[in-house]
Amino acid sequence: MVMRVVTACLAAGLITGLVVAGADRYGVQNPASGVDLLVQVIRPVAYTGGRFPALVLVPGGRGDSSGFLRPTPGGSEAQQLADRGFVVVVFDPDGRGESEGMEDDNGTVHQDGLAAVIRFAVALPEVDAARVGLVSYSYGVTMATGALARHPDLTVLFFIDWEGPANRNDTGGCDADKLGHLQGHPCTDEAFWSEREASTFMLSIDVPYQRLQSRIDHVQPDIDHALLLVANATSAEFGGHGRSPWSRLNDLPPNRVYTAANPPPLPAKDLNLQIAVGDYAVALLTLFAPSGA
Repeated sequence: MVMRVVTACLAAGLITGLVVAGADRYGVQNPASGVDLLVQVIRPVAYTGGRFPALVLVPGGRGDSSGFLRPTPGGSEAQQLADRGFVVVVFDPDGRGESEGMEDDNGTVHQDGLAAVIRFAVALPEVDAARVGLVSYSYGVTMATGALARHPDLTVLFFIDWEGPANRNDTGGCDADKLGHLQGHPCTDEAFWSEREASTFMLSIDVPYQRLQSRIDHVQPDIDHALLLVANATSAEFGGHGRSPWSRLNDLPPNRVYTAANPPPLPAKDLNLQIAVGDYAVALLTLFAPSGA
């Protein structure tokens, strides 16, 4: 009930949020489910006004906003990103954290909820609407790519993906490796998997795409999923299958595709790539922000 009141007041322009533990808390309705999603907004510690670029963070697995707000000696992950000069937006998808509703395992209901969160972030008075980036972690890539592919009108300047799985082989145990947290869903259930395969959604994404990947993935036994997502994002002009105007794997030259027979040079196991999201976001802003922004 409280979140519905918050949502209604925001729509009426009556309040800007509820300040709790360094983050402003909002309710944003998912139009696909009617559920009010908990959305939290974190600003730079030194924020005194004005408009900043924003990052919308998508959790991995069945995670929620709490992982981004967990205290560490250097501050929460969200606050550290905010202190790089961003307004950071995190949220609880349907059925997770403080959001009611049903778990959708990053299907179209979750994707529509993320689209609503992105639109909310773009409309915040402290956000420069032309400089909003989307960042996904692990399985969050499925929700993120689905939202971008199914809602091409979203105002997203770039997309950063940290070690996201590609398809049912990675998440449903549908190959010889038998990995993934969605095992139990039949691999032949096309209706289910058609909503949950980032490799398919990636073919339709038309924003700059930055992939972050170690040679030893945090879950998968190889990097085939990373090479597939990069190829499916990269424009046919550069040998890929997708529509992205720019794609890159780590700090390697942009607009390149790779194969297992000719793999890219990658760090062995570098969790610092996850920490380096802020560095990549700043670099992408420099590359793609509209002139004068």
